[in-house]
Amino acid sequence: MKDIKITIQETNNNAIIKFVSNSILINGGSYEFTNIDEAKNSPLAQQLFYLPFVKKIFVTANFIAIQRFDIVEWSDVQEEVREQVETYLQEGNTVIKEERTNKKEAIEVYAEVTPNPSVMKFGTNKALTQTDVEFKNIDEASKSSPLAQALFVFPFVKEVFISDNYVSISKYDMVEWNEVYGEVRTFIREYLQEGKTILKELPKQDESKKEIIVSKEDLSETSAKIIDILDEYIKPAVASDGGNIAFQSYNEESKRVSVILQGACSGCPSSTITLKNGIETMLKEMLPNKINEVVAING
Repeated sequence: MKDIKITIQETNNNAIIKFVSNSILINGGSYEFTNIDEAKNSPLAQQLFYLPFVKKIFVTANFIAIQRFDIVEWSDVQEEVREQVETYLQEGNTVIKEERTNKKEAIEVYAEVTPNPSVMKFGTNKALTQTDVEFKNIDEASKSSPLAQALFVFPFVKEVFISDNYVSISKYDMVEWNEVYGEVRTFIREYLQEGKTILKELPKQDESKKEIIVSKEDLSETSAKIIDILDEYIKPAVASDGGNIAFQSYNEESKRVSVILQGACSGCPSSTITLKNGIETMLKEMLPNKINEVVAING
């Protein structure tokens, strides 16, 4: 029996709950099912549709999100569903029957410069992961991401950050991006076209840098509002530049917000200015008398 644990995570939509796994469920991408017929390639989703309150199922690399009908409240059934999913996975059953064919996917990969001159963003039309992951070296990558491990074979690759539909790569100063970005772009495209594994398991995070993923009910009202503001206004902007910002903590007494910078944002010369003039200013305006300063920890 596999040592798989499922935790419950609420969302902004009270009809939808995430059942988050501590192990990888599928190799990248995502699947959405609105009925049992659509779920023919997912034995788990088919099983869940036998529950009369299940309206829609969304499967990603490390969580299963379920939307319910209004005939029940999640508080009445969520533990039952969590146990059912956990038992199913622990028994080694298949989540998605991912078909392997000789036909390559039509994958597009494009390179974008970022505000950080050491980092290049490689975007793609394929969903890669629903959980942001960052690797500082090949040893870290070898434990959880074959894609990142393969990228570290390039001698100029310093760090790799994989997000929703892009890979941000930090380089050493031994080369300029205009000399090597074409080679890297081709490598990533061919890797994805061949259907190779992106993540084989989730990396263990440094507790001091761990992003808050608990239910907002377990956080203070201010912390929950900070997370909402970061998700709605800040994250989309930094993601477009190949980076990520994650809430870490809020101190009620000092009114200090701590965030984690990842990808192109980590170590970026302009990140301090962005943090002070952008994020800190916005939080102070939207949460008056609640914020004194925002400090960053490079991921």
